[in-house]
Amino acid sequence: MQKLILAACCALSLTGCSSEYIIATTDGQLISTDGKPKWDKDTDMYRFEDSEGRDQQIPKSSVKQILER
Repeated sequence: MQKLILAACCALSLTGCSSEYIIATTDGQLISTDGKPKWDKDTDMYRFEDSEGRDQQIPKSSVKQILER
């Protein structure tokens, strides 16, 4: 019974973690993000939270690739 409870707690703690993503830009920059960047159709920009917790935006045309780390 204790092993089942321990396994359930471990599984729940892992699902709460957000993934880190890397945005590769067309000019060669690598930007680290907390969580998956979200594309805003109205502004045609990706919105994300950087590694210091600040909200950032980048134009979709400047993004070459988004990779999950």
